[in-house]
Amino acid sequence: MFDPREKIALFIDGANLYSTAKAIGFDIDYKRLLKEFQAKGYLLRAYYYTALVEEQEYSSIRPLIDWLDYNGYKVVTKPVKEFVDSTGRRKIKGNMDIELAVDAMQLVDHVDHVVLFSGDGDFRSLVEALQRRGRKVSVVSTLQTQPPMIADDLRRQADHFIELSTLMQKVGRDPSERPQRMMDEDEGAVEDDY
Repeated sequence: MFDPREKIALFIDGANLYSTAKAIGFDIDYKRLLKEFQAKGYLLRAYYYTALVEEQEYSSIRPLIDWLDYNGYKVVTKPVKEFVDSTGRRKIKGNMDIELAVDAMQLVDHVDHVVLFSGDGDFRSLVEALQRRGRKVSVVSTLQTQPPMIADDLRRQADHFIELSTLMQKVGRDPSERPQRMMDEDEGAVEDDY
């Protein structure tokens, strides 16, 4: 699946990867994740996308964002949008699909293999566009949940599907090893279009 001569770029949909890993019962060790893909080829870039609630005094995801930013990841954030839905409930939404797609298309001429960490079916068109430009695309998500965390059309479009649980031994961290921090409400609270 990987050729050691390939230039690789990782595109991580942060909220989607967090939800997927949580659903199958493990935490991602981002240092190990970077090393895993550095060993597969020349890792040109590793992007991490997430929306942030800016007004909060403390955000549980902020330490992760800061760590990623200082340790080899290009972090892309934007503030979440608040709205009231038709039933009168306050909702927050933070979709990073456009930012991820634009970055991938801007980098397409400099990489051989794109690895997308998301199961969001909205990325099927991006995968197809990258493939038309001659790039290999692998998608990382899971089929082990009910319903699966990956959209069927995205999985079919990808050149390779990588089951996240097969990476657990290489990039996982036991949740009991997690540093004490406030609840993970920020990471899971942002509504996305899956």
